[in-house]
Amino acid sequence: MTGFGEARDSRDDYAIAVEVRTVNSRYFKLNLRMTDGFGALEARAESLVREFVKRGTVHCNVRIRHISSADDYRLNQRLLNFYVDQLQEIAATRNLDERLRLESLSLLPGVVEEFSADAMDPASVWPLVEPTLRTALENLTKMRAVEGKALAEDLAQQCVTVASCLDAISELAPTVVEHYRRRIQDRVNESLAELGVTVEPADLVREVSVFADRADISEEIVRLRSHLQQFGKALELPEGAGRKLEFICQEMGRETNTIGSKANAAEISEQVVEIKTALERIREQIQNVQ
Repeated sequence: MTGFGEARDSRDDYAIAVEVRTVNSRYFKLNLRMTDGFGALEARAESLVREFVKRGTVHCNVRIRHISSADDYRLNQRLLNFYVDQLQEIAATRNLDERLRLESLSLLPGVVEEFSADAMDPASVWPLVEPTLRTALENLTKMRAVEGKALAEDLAQQCVTVASCLDAISELAPTVVEHYRRRIQDRVNESLAELGVTVEPADLVREVSVFADRADISEEIVRLRSHLQQFGKALELPEGAGRKLEFICQEMGRETNTIGSKANAAEISEQVVEIKTALERIREQIQNVQ
């Protein structure tokens, strides 16, 4: 299910910004980007993301910026003196009359050091990152919940279509055998009339009975109705039911295929096509369910 959530916070000399975005996927996949130097927090971040997202591709961007102050910097006097001595030596050798300016010297590599960054422990920043990341995930969940409600309504409507077609099949099923009996009797009578012979009624009944047993779809209809009920209950579950819905949809597809292959009637075939169309839409939408 698609969604987006973000959160920002500034505390204890740190500015933290989190953006989380999800796109549809059958399995869970996390693409996590975190500010350099804080890689040790990635495992904790992934664990927190998994609490909110069970399926889908997650793009998570965590930016951590230390708000610097004057106390965070110091001059490396030893290195600065080394630069000055070398520059003065070169100036004396070449008779250069240039004044050394502190502004220029401070730009030389290593002269100004940010010692607070060296002493930073990424684990100590997690108590600041965790609530910000959690807020972003909660915002993401709210957006996904809105989409999920619309998705559930669409899935329920597709189930109504399947149930309606199944009702039509139930009404048509008893007539299939009778139509077959009439059809085979008419054909046999036409063929035997030309030869001047007759066929025993018992033989005709035996043939119709074999067909009736082969074309019986009552069990498949009962199982498909049961699957529809299970699907409806799974839609109401508070926890993620994506995989369960996917399995039930597969079972409904199997029963529908069996009905289509056993029922030798054009009217039933039309209803089977409608059911398959609805199941295909359900199958596509289930990929978005957590």
